[in-house]
Amino acid sequence: MRKLLIMIVLLTIGFGIADRVSVAMAQNEIGRKIHTEYDLPKQPGVQITGFPFLTQAADGRYGEVDIRVGDWTEQNVTVHDLAVRLTNVSAPLLDLISNQSSSFVAGTATARAIVPYDTVRQYAPEGVETISDSPEGLRVTGVFSVEGIPVPATVFVTVAPVPDGIEITPVSVQPAAGGPAIPLALISAPLTFTVPLEKLPFGAQLTGIEPRADGLHLAAEAHEIRFNAL
Repeated sequence: MRKLLIMIVLLTIGFGIADRVSVAMAQNEIGRKIHTEYDLPKQPGVQITGFPFLTQAADGRYGEVDIRVGDWTEQNVTVHDLAVRLTNVSAPLLDLISNQSSSFVAGTATARAIVPYDTVRQYAPEGVETISDSPEGLRVTGVFSVEGIPVPATVFVTVAPVPDGIEITPVSVQPAAGGPAIPLALISAPLTFTVPLEKLPFGAQLTGIEPRADGLHLAAEAHEIRFNAL
């Protein structure tokens, strides 16, 4: 009985080691593939969730795969803290190890990232000085041309995903202290602009944008992702 217990313990330890070695190999291969396809400055971190890994590998299906990209640039717009979660991933272990990506498929990719306000301001019209979040909403300050006259003001704006990126639209105007009132209609069109960011990795398209203190927090989603089509 004692020998049997020792054997079971050794087999369990051996299985655990094999499981961790296999998941490390799979995570590295997925990270290497993404690093190459997107020409990233460094290989992203990858974590395949769930234990044990080998039972998932035997089936070739994984519930969740988390990918930490960090900084990522598209259309000259750099986003920070980009993270992607793949769900319902099909990737046989032997194909992962042998770098055969034709069978890699993910049901859904959900991505999150941050666009700093300094980046947003690069695409703003002339006269915009600052963009920041506030209790009253997203605030744009600057000196704006009103019928040819430069007028300092604070403009509150909304942000929304559009097919070609992030659209910023004025919704109200607050004149500077002692300054003249400014009709929204006079600055609405000139101060409506778009930050060009059509997609995030895996073809994920923007679904939501939330202004916070450190920038615009993006949410994006894609479906039926095939790695050989990246």
